[in-house]
Parts: sequence; structure tokens; C-alpha cells
Amino acid sequence: MISMLAELRAKSQITIPKELVDKLGLSEGDKMEIYERDGIICIVPVAVYPKKYLDELREEINDTKAKIASGEQPVFDNVDALFAKLEGN
Repeated sequence: MISMLAELRAKSQITIPKELVDKLGLSEGDKMEIYERDGIICIVPVAVYPKKYLDELREEINDTKAKIASGEQPVFDNVDALFAKLEGN
């Protein structure tokens, strides 16, 4: 765990120590979720996706679930079985 002192600056800005930025692989422009829990400020890196992409992904997942339920989509017990099917064995 890395623990360092930070100072609240003008416009409520805080600099995240470089060691944490490097350790977490953060870059300028990355999005963070900030929330308070029991008096502790939590900052969590997040990925933000366009709504259209999430809607398309949700539709693809629902289509695949329907295919699995109907028996149209094969289900594999393990990765080896998947590769065997892909290799035609």
C-alpha cells in the first residue's frame, strides 16, 4: 500500500502522487469515480463506454443466451473442448 500526503488546492484539485499513477497505469484524461464512505474519500479508475456500444453488447449477449437456450449455440465444458471443436476434432 502506498500512502502519501496530498494537499487540497484551488478549485478543489488534488494531485495524485506519481508512484500511484505509475502503479495503476493511469494517464491524463482517465476517468475516476469519486465517492465518500464513512468519512473516507474513495477514488476509483473507471472505463466509460458510449451508450450505443453498451446497447449493442447487451443485444449480442441476449441473442447468445437465446441461442444457448434453444440449443443452437454450442456450450463447452472447458477451453480444450472449444479448441477441439474449432479444430474439427
